[in-house]
Amino acid sequence: MSPSRSVEDSSVTPWPASAAATAPSVYALTPRLAQFAAVARHEHVTRAAQELGIPQSSLSRALARLETDLGVALFARHGRTVSLTPAGRTFLAAAERALTAVEQGAEAVRSDADPATGKVAFGFLHTLGWETVPELLRAFRADHPRVRFALVQNYGDAMLERLRAGELDLCLTSPVPDAPDLVARRLDEQRLRLVVPDDHRLATRKRIRLAEAAEESFVTLEPGYGMRRILDTMCAEAGFSPRIAFEGEEAETIRGLVAAGLGVALLPPPVFPRPGVREVTVTAPRAVREIGLAWSAGRPDTPPVAAFKAFLLNRRGRLLRAEPTHHPALEDNR
Repeated sequence: MSPSRSVEDSSVTPWPASAAATAPSVYALTPRLAQFAAVARHEHVTRAAQELGIPQSSLSRALARLETDLGVALFARHGRTVSLTPAGRTFLAAAERALTAVEQGAEAVRSDADPATGKVAFGFLHTLGWETVPELLRAFRADHPRVRFALVQNYGDAMLERLRAGELDLCLTSPVPDAPDLVARRLDEQRLRLVVPDDHRLATRKRIRLAEAAEESFVTLEPGYGMRRILDTMCAEAGFSPRIAFEGEEAETIRGLVAAGLGVALLPPPVFPRPGVREVTVTAPRAVREIGLAWSAGRPDTPPVAAFKAFLLNRRGRLLRAEPTHHPALEDNR
């Protein structure tokens, strides 16, 4: 006569030891987590199936397959009701954490895409951060007061990489990129000037040709910055290769180095006049940089991104604030 078995023993299906040796893929388990959690919550397959809106037979088969894949019994069956086994309680805790994380992720993406309160990841050049971008955001939020922004200031190449990686929705950059995986639109252009120390031989000039600075030492931005490419291109057009004395990462630091007498620089106009320098108009070659808006080709826009993109495109030709021209340190074409 065989030994007696307890009720708990008789209600749990034994599982072969070899079943645990084959771990199921997380991708196979994930779709069944909500079904498992629903049955655990109701302790009743029929009621769980009604909540999920699926046939009871389909739910029963899914649970059986889940237990088979895991190699353990998750439920003890008691007629029409079920209860969690110790393994089931352990798995439920993990399943609930996973489902909560998914729910939080879904809420985050829904929130970011909300037309009224969504988020725009917006990149722009350092030189646009003092006045231009704050003014753009102020004007946009007059009609979209609750749209949120994640702002990133960087140089052009770094922003385009973040755009490709999906970390940015839009960016203002220069030069305007020409790449098959990006879409770019020219929005405006900004005059560039040769910045010299105020006691420099060219400081009294109203305008010069860039070739007249061929023998000067230049202070400029590092390779990878749009302004560095523009300098190299313009100097090549003027017939010389610039002699680089210092490289930096920020335009106003470059101006400070020029004020200290360490070289000359080609830069966009400052937000505030900088003591110790003169900014001379360059007549040849044409000294401007184009500012463009770029985004990833083929990536759908959320409503807030679409609204901000349309706003920026509608500012074509008037993106930049008026440049200061009435300070003695700033020379113009008059």
